[in-house]
Amino acid sequence: MQTSLRSMVLLGLVSVAGVRAADTPAQPPEGFTALFNGMNLEGWKATGKADVWTVENGAIVCKGGGGGWLLTEKEYGDFEFRCEYRWDKKGGNSGVALRAPEKGDPAYAGMEIQLIDDDGWPGKLLDYQHTGSIYDVQPAKPAKNKPIGEWNTVRIICRGRNVVVIHNDVELVNAHLDDYKAKFDKHPGLKRDKGRIGFQSYNIRVDFRNVWIKELK
Repeated sequence: MQTSLRSMVLLGLVSVAGVRAADTPAQPPEGFTALFNGMNLEGWKATGKADVWTVENGAIVCKGGGGGWLLTEKEYGDFEFRCEYRWDKKGGNSGVALRAPEKGDPAYAGMEIQLIDDDGWPGKLLDYQHTGSIYDVQPAKPAKNKPIGEWNTVRIICRGRNVVVIHNDVELVNAHLDDYKAKFDKHPGLKRDKGRIGFQSYNIRVDFRNVWIKELK
């Protein structure tokens, strides 16, 4: 009985250790640098309520709505950006800002790559509101979202006028921005060649980790 109990305890400890190990942020791949130091929001600035944004267990946490955007203080032009994100419950909505200026809505003054709980969203989504879309510009192919509580991966490559979005290893968008000149008036950010990168505070909690970038020449 004691041996069996000891084995069960050890098995439980191994299982917990496995969960913690799997939930630990990784090191950037070769050629990438971390945009987030894992400890605080140094190098980032909120455009709304700053207290919506915090750091927990090596992840950037948006605790809910009202925080506007959390943007990098540095601007980036051509780059490959990577991150992971997860929702804590159904109905989440967020986004990744690209080449955004310090002021203005990044969805228009820059670009927004939409992140949303496509299956759990309570209303009907327009084609350009689905995960991976360049918001209000280029609809994405259907995303294969992970279950709520699991991490999704995002890769975004901006090189000149080309934008590629890869979500959970599936390419959802491969766009040439000059194909959308009819949208330049509403979306002047499509003409920008550099700007800030960031995350949107829209409604419920969303976590971001392994936030990496490689600047391209």
